[in-house]
Amino acid sequence: MTTTTAPVQRGPVLRTERSLAPDLTRGAMLLFIALANAANCAFASQPGIDPTPHGFQRVINFLMVTLVDSRAYPVFAVMFGYGLIQIARRQEAAGTDARRVLLRRNGFLVAFGLVHATLLYFGDFLGAYGIVGILATLLLVRRSDKFHRISVALWGIQLVYVVLTALPVLSNTPGNATITNTTNNSLANSSYIGSMMDRIAEWPMHTVTVIPIIVIVWSGMWAARKGILENPAAHTRLLKGVAAVGLSVTVLSALPYAAVAGGWLHVDAASVDAMAQLHAVGGQFGGPGYVALITLIALRISNNRKPNEFVRSVSALGQRSMTGYLFQSVCWVLIFAPFALDLGGSTEIAVLAAVGVWALSLVGARAMDRSGYRGPAEMALRRLVYKPQGQR
Repeated sequence: MTTTTAPVQRGPVLRTERSLAPDLTRGAMLLFIALANAANCAFASQPGIDPTPHGFQRVINFLMVTLVDSRAYPVFAVMFGYGLIQIARRQEAAGTDARRVLLRRNGFLVAFGLVHATLLYFGDFLGAYGIVGILATLLLVRRSDKFHRISVALWGIQLVYVVLTALPVLSNTPGNATITNTTNNSLANSSYIGSMMDRIAEWPMHTVTVIPIIVIVWSGMWAARKGILENPAAHTRLLKGVAAVGLSVTVLSALPYAAVAGGWLHVDAASVDAMAQLHAVGGQFGGPGYVALITLIALRISNNRKPNEFVRSVSALGQRSMTGYLFQSVCWVLIFAPFALDLGGSTEIAVLAAVGVWALSLVGARAMDRSGYRGPAEMALRRLVYKPQGQR
């Protein structure tokens, strides 16, 4: 008599299988997410920049616009795409239906995003990633290497678009316009229930505007098929080139808008709008640029010495990035909401809060790492996606 054994569903990646670069990237860039979202919550608006800065506030505004605003989320888009391919490969190696697991996981991400947006923060990205993940699973995961090269070509087209967007900025008109913040009602509401109702109304539109990140996610999928982050030593030339080009574009495209934000460049409203457009378009290059830079740093750390306690903590946070992200949102409500501590309106407090919350999350992540605990958000998603009796 013969028996057949059903494929065993493959659970999440094991600790021994992890590479330093992806975790270090996620953990480090959560600081940038904290800086961007803390400023958003402090001023109850986007981009959350004081339009009339004084003293050191000018420097903070300049650095935020140049390095952080519209430059952190593309990093996570690249890493999200990378993760999609990694999950698919693990499931296929176990003989299970990778597409089914990915669709289930991304469906739950949409649900997580809805809950996150309803309870804590309208600017949720989990739901958008879930929707993009579903689309990528259906349209891109099973494509050939040749097809995935299109994602690389799209960056060339995007670079041309950046250049075209920069042309109007070169002929700016003098004036007295400043950065215009767009108010978020949910962040300014004096009632928690009222803010929750506002968030439910704001989240769908925010999510729709984020879905185009599928192009950036696709580049992460291409990189994962090449195994670039698992084996950075074999791709150092590529990584250096991507870091140089990506970060050069993202910084140069931000400089005019950053000069306005710092109060050093005075132009009319139309010029500010043109600079804001260039800033947003060029910011997408920060995704691959920052990923490549941090991967090179991770490679040097791995080659020269054992990771120190700080690196271990950042990596531990990267392994628990969803927990760290949600923890930040809880903190922003407590610190900045009008019905809580109501400490908004200050650039300095926003930065201090962001750094402090990120540092606290490092401590918590390292403690969880020492105890072998994956993190509450990761464990919840794991239980929902992977059937306990099928994990190994």
